[in-house]
Amino acid sequence: MELEQNSSRLKPLGLSVVGVSYDSPAVLKNFAERKAIHFALLSDPDSEIIRKLGLLNEAVPKGSPFFGIPHPGVFLLDGAGKVTAKYFEEDFRQRYTAAAILMRQFGVETGAAREEVEGKRLTLTVSASNATVSAGERIGLVIDMDLRPGLHVYAPGVQDYIPIAWTMKDAKGWTAHEVRYPAAEQLHLKAIDETVPAYQGHVRLTREITIADAGGLKAAADASGTLTVEGSLRYQACDDTMCYIPETLPVVWRLKVETLDATRAPVELRRK
Repeated sequence: MELEQNSSRLKPLGLSVVGVSYDSPAVLKNFAERKAIHFALLSDPDSEIIRKLGLLNEAVPKGSPFFGIPHPGVFLLDGAGKVTAKYFEEDFRQRYTAAAILMRQFGVETGAAREEVEGKRLTLTVSASNATVSAGERIGLVIDMDLRPGLHVYAPGVQDYIPIAWTMKDAKGWTAHEVRYPAAEQLHLKAIDETVPAYQGHVRLTREITIADAGGLKAAADASGTLTVEGSLRYQACDDTMCYIPETLPVVWRLKVETLDATRAPVELRRK
């Protein structure tokens, strides 16, 4: 359903979507009509293609009606059919959202959950790949940093100076993954005759979080069904002659929680 919701972002990139599952054509037709899915859903009832791709979930007992299901994930293919990227998780209950893949792979901006934070020497704009989340989804978070003219901040790996640092609060509602910092420029500081890795102007930081399972998500969300994801960005701004007192700014993403659809196909269509 989330793939369908992002269809308008796929077309400008020349991308199309094909879904493959072990469900019968009748089950897929029922689901597509019920949820208004318009991209192709292909049936692999004997899991032949699923096995060839090495995706069969062998943890499911052979006598189970669910035997044959694949590990869920996404392959990205070029025009020649060559796989250019793969997005899979170890836990079948977790998966990347389409919006997170578009953000990571193609730099597509959604501007979801957008908020601004004003610092003494810079402005932060926080956003996310998805405004709405469900249990187990892996989504992208963004911090866009705009420094005042003439200022710079230090990049991770700098020696003897304070680098920027994006930290996340400990929480049961999500798990944070590593920060993806852009390549730093080697900035020569004439006043001290040193060359250091630094950022100037506009800087974009990204990272992903995996939303907790249904129980953890329910416990973390508030009464209105909002999951508040909190963190902070610490930085020290400097100009050509001096460095200013470090500042730590809070960053917050407010995400709407959506429960997973547990509706199954009619009994007569289900696997025996």
